Amino acid sequence: MSTRPRDALTLTEKAKSIVERWREVEYAGVKVSYKQRLDGGGSTFGQDYIAWLKALEMPRQGRVFEWCSGPAFIGFSMLAHGLCDTLFLADINPWAVEACRRTVERNGLGGRVTVVHSDNLEQVPPSERFDLVVGNPPHFIDRLEGNLRAFDEGWEIHRRFYASIGRFLTPTGVCLIQENAQGSKTDDFRRMIADGGLDLVHDGFGHPPPGCHPRFYYVGSVLNGATPPAWLPKR
Repeated sequence: MSTRPRDALTLTEKAKSIVERWREVEYAGVKVSYKQRLDGGGSTFGQDYIAWLKALEMPRQGRVFEWCSGPAFIGFSMLAHGLCDTLFLADINPWAVEACRRTVERNGLGGRVTVVHSDNLEQVPPSERFDLVVGNPPHFIDRLEGNLRAFDEGWEIHRRFYASIGRFLTPTGVCLIQENAQGSKTDDFRRMIADGGLDLVHDGFGHPPPGCHPRFYYVGSVLNGATPPAWLPKR
């Protein structure tokens, strides 16, 4: 297994990231550090997770993993709102990793949050196990080429994720990934989910509460043969 993620940034992106100022947004008392170019929507439509999971009355989860975390707007908000006990964050962009580490230090969360610089799941320790996996990954294969936050050529990032995530799930663990209906449909991921030893158990918009962004939907999967949790709407 590789021990270092590939260099995700061009020289131009590195230069722009260096000069851009740090910002901060607060969720239920947790102050999240970020740079504007790191925000792929986690601070806006990514927050739909919070309202939706609360509306579903999802029990508090033990350990949550935010895949393609960026500054982890979703993960830190879940932690702040009491939806999980601990949090694991991973991203290929070193500036995103730095943002997460700043937030951990700023809020004294060192005992509850793990941050890893990782190319997809390659640098995630094999001992990790997650009760819930969330994420706002790149949503397009036909536009925004070269944009690290938005473009997934041939769905390769998704394919690698689904090929590996099963070994990090607890027996009752759930993957619940946010996707954009303007760039995909569930059928785009169906085969890769099955090839990864997972069952597709939630397929759609999840009937989110009023105010959530209507073009985003959620793809839910569990380990092959596992019983989906009662709180998760079925297909």
